[in-house]
Amino acid sequence: MKAILDGILRILWPAYMKSGNPHAFRVVIKYWFFQKVLRVNSHVPWPVHPTSEVLAPQLIQRGNRTPALSMCCHIDGRNGVRFGKNVWMGHRVSVISQNHDLLDYAVYTAAAPVVIGDDCWLGAGCVILPGVELGHHTVVGAGAVVTRSFPEGNCVIAGNPARVVKTLAAYGSKTDA
Repeated sequence: MKAILDGILRILWPAYMKSGNPHAFRVVIKYWFFQKVLRVNSHVPWPVHPTSEVLAPQLIQRGNRTPALSMCCHIDGRNGVRFGKNVWMGHRVSVISQNHDLLDYAVYTAAAPVVIGDDCWLGAGCVILPGVELGHHTVVGAGAVVTRSFPEGNCVIAGNPARVVKTLAAYGSKTDA
């Protein structure tokens, strides 16, 4: 049965299915309907929740999961965003790669791309700002505002501005640091 359902999805959404699908058939077909039939987020080549917004998806490398599958997410990829493998996003997460010039708000500033390492979890309502790099296995607490990079990874960051509140053992290990 799974092979039949995967075959249906390969016909309906070949570009997405070519890269692999970690989600249940009902999830993918629901978002396919919103994106391909109702034309909500139709410019995004992977499943996106209809209440989420993705800017410049061609400049976003999504890893093996689907960013903005949760409700009300905002991903601005205009300066580039790179998601590692196994990155989970909660509701209302914002990943912003571009900012306004402080002397002329109509001008956007260039910045390094946002880089989110493998095995990261972005908690509900957190905000990742331009140029930030999160290392492998970084957990961002709900509501955190990440204004600087945490490339060392294996940590929990929280607060506004975000700071390390806990160090973690390697992802997948059975013990906590």
